[in-house]
Amino acid sequence: MNWNVLTTEAQLTELLEKSKVNPQVIYKHSTRCGTSSMIKNRLERGPVPPEIDFHFIDLITYRALSNKIAEDLGVRHESPQVLLIRNGECVYHESHYAVYMEDIAARSMRA
Repeated sequence: MNWNVLTTEAQLTELLEKSKVNPQVIYKHSTRCGTSSMIKNRLERGPVPPEIDFHFIDLITYRALSNKIAEDLGVRHESPQVLLIRNGECVYHESHYAVYMEDIAARSMRA
């Protein structure tokens, strides 16, 4: 898994623009949560769809950016959480134990 680490609003703006060409995934990760670590590990072990760019945000360190993502995309914040973005909009989101790479890949095909 090759994570693009999100730390700035400029990166978020770029990610939203890229979503007009390729699906983008944001993984919201809490470094203080065992469930979040387990889900991150599950994602890293799954087959990574080559057409999707994966982004990682440490929501403890970058809480304001995490809140902006939730606000801008109209999705209630949860952790751990994945957001699949296409054409600047969140077309799929899931959290906690319901996060699976297979679901992300399947939804990216429909989005």
